Amino acid sequence: MVAVWGSGRAGAARRARSSFVALLLGVAITTVTTAEPVCADRPSAAPALERLTRAMRDGRFITYQPLSLRVVDGRATRADPLSIREDLSVLRPRFDALITYGALNGAEAIPDIAALLHYRAVVIGVWNPFDDTEVDAALAAARRHPALVVGLAVGNEWSFARRPRAAELAARFEALQRRAPELPLATAEPFHVFYPPSAAPLLARLDFLLPIVHPVFQPWFRGAPAANVAGFVSGVLDELGRRFCGPLLVKETGSPTAPAADGFSGERQAEIYRALAAALAPSRARAFSYFAAFDAPWRVADEQAAPGVHPEEAHWGLYDAGRTAKPVIAVIPPLVSGY
Repeated sequence: MVAVWGSGRAGAARRARSSFVALLLGVAITTVTTAEPVCADRPSAAPALERLTRAMRDGRFITYQPLSLRVVDGRATRADPLSIREDLSVLRPRFDALITYGALNGAEAIPDIAALLHYRAVVIGVWNPFDDTEVDAALAAARRHPALVVGLAVGNEWSFARRPRAAELAARFEALQRRAPELPLATAEPFHVFYPPSAAPLLARLDFLLPIVHPVFQPWFRGAPAANVAGFVSGVLDELGRRFCGPLLVKETGSPTAPAADGFSGERQAEIYRALAAALAPSRARAFSYFAAFDAPWRVADEQAAPGVHPEEAHWGLYDAGRTAKPVIAVIPPLVSGY
């Protein structure tokens, strides 16, 4: 969803596909899957995957982009290390694991700062899998913190947006596995991308999944009880589990908090996350990441792919752009682990 290095195409893409996805999900969940699930088997990545699944069960993930990193008209500001530390210090009492979006423009320092603040796990995002500079920066950060970095999130909606051909993307995953065989790999895609049989070759190259599951863009969302929203996410994970036998960690879900005219509010966000926590008890097989850490007002201006203004894109944070907690924080208890 977050447009980190370029124009904000992902939010517009979700809106455009919402009706299609609702239809697809209705068909898929009622259809018995007969094929065996795809199971990646990479012993070299097993130790890090073990740490990832422990963090899924015992920790709490949040999807994070630095407040000081903004993209306007395709140009990125550089994230300030002191600002990153302030961000992560605010998050740390309730979250001990991060999923990031990119490894350039200062974001490559996130693992360094997370290590200082005793986070237990970081999944490093690589926004552009074909940018050698970004890939090198991500791998360098992983080498600096082998006990902290538990995987790479290679691309965000790349397959859905059809940016490269499938063979090119597959070759990129193979090259990454040769360079860093110890790192589990995933990619973040709208959940339905993983559904068809044609997705099996992609699944076979992944060690875990980072599905994007956004009930808010379904036509029934506005009047639905929070329990139904959580049930939708749970049903998606059930269906993905029939196709892939590795860990499932939802990268994006939840609800924005504005505008009120569209039915969004801080209270609604809190209700949905309370229901998600009840419906999806974290385990080593499946969990969800809270999305997102902070509001990003610049995303409204960055939404260039669809006509009009889409103000909800600025309001996904659990904290606002001043790092002030929203009502949802009251339903997320502080962590009690030793991390």
